[in-house]
Amino acid sequence: MTTITTVLEMQAYVEAARRAGKSVGCVPTMGALHAGHASLVTFAAAKHDVVVTSIFVNPTQFGPGEDYDAYPRNLERDIAIVEQAGGAVVFAPTVAEMYPNGPNTTIHVGGVTEMLEGASRLGHFDGVATVVCKLFEAMRPDEAYFGQKDFQQTLVVKRMTEDLLIPVTITVLPTLRESDGLAMSSRNAYMNADEREQSRIISKALFAARDLAKKGENRSAILQETMTSILSTVSNFIVEYAVAAEAVTLESKPTFSATSDIVLLIAGRLGRTRLIDNVIVSRT
Repeated sequence: MTTITTVLEMQAYVEAARRAGKSVGCVPTMGALHAGHASLVTFAAAKHDVVVTSIFVNPTQFGPGEDYDAYPRNLERDIAIVEQAGGAVVFAPTVAEMYPNGPNTTIHVGGVTEMLEGASRLGHFDGVATVVCKLFEAMRPDEAYFGQKDFQQTLVVKRMTEDLLIPVTITVLPTLRESDGLAMSSRNAYMNADEREQSRIISKALFAARDLAKKGENRSAILQETMTSILSTVSNFIVEYAVAAEAVTLESKPTFSATSDIVLLIAGRLGRTRLIDNVIVSRT
């Protein structure tokens, strides 16, 4: 296992791999790795000769009062998880390495950033797009792997990559879930035992709306009412949004066409923990 902390060393490593005829995959993360991250590394390692996992808690995607300082960090543990999953390299730069002149230059992706997470967390996706672009420049992968749990983020990264002509294939893999349905997340560790039990309501609401859509329900209001009604049974869960939208554009319409893939998205809080999740209903 190789650990690299500077951009120049990372670029040199990848250049040497390419000269040797090797393909490069990458898994961008903020650390606090779990089985969901490990599954991305394993999947990438089955396809590419070299897999680089970045571990960088990016300050520019956290807003005022968010959990940047509290975000869990354990690099030694993360490195062990990457190694066990089949990764070859961990790229773990400092903030000064990634932002040598401070956060003076940012990337804004229009359209898909303006609703849901973008409306709830102003500036969040500018930070995401900027750091992913920087990480791609450092790791220079052929293919990058992301989890579906951060669905809107995957759309932002795809759009940024296309618009800036970055030669990286973006692959999104299904969300990995706990046995009771909760989407795996680094922030799940914030919850106490009662909140962890209550958190099951999120996947319950999503799966109920998914089942309706699979049976032919096309009305967004009905799908959204189904989710909010179920979520309301847990009084401690503060709903930020429970939305049905077109999966490609995130556009919410009164009625979806029979061939439109639908994404169902929920965000809310249990105590101090902010949770997001989604499911896609494929109908094409």
